Amino acid sequence: MLNWIGIAAINMAIAVALGAFGAHGLKAMVSTQQLEWWQTATLYWFIHGLGLLLVGILIRLNYATQATAWLLQIGVIIFAGSLYAMTLGAPRWFGAITPIGGVLMIAGWLWLTVSTFRLSNVSV
Repeated sequence: MLNWIGIAAINMAIAVALGAFGAHGLKAMVSTQQLEWWQTATLYWFIHGLGLLLVGILIRLNYATQATAWLLQIGVIIFAGSLYAMTLGAPRWFGAITPIGGVLMIAGWLWLTVSTFRLSNVSV
């Protein structure tokens, strides 16, 4: 079983580093639109890093499954990664990948809902 709490901590460190880079390193180099993409990506990375921390704890307590963590992790990488790539010069059509990450993140939160109901019914 993966250590999702540790993976969450790595995600948070990445979010801080990328947020700082966006705020200090990119500001003078990219357009306002590109900076907004970077900020959106960083916000989602932070939120889902914290979400993964919670999910990691719930997995250890047997209230959630690893599927939730995988969906959130892959989703945020695709979502934020595509926005970061466009900010750094990838073609705009690359943004067509972004919703795939969003759908995976939504699926992760919904899977958490389903799995917590299932697992809580089993332990009652």
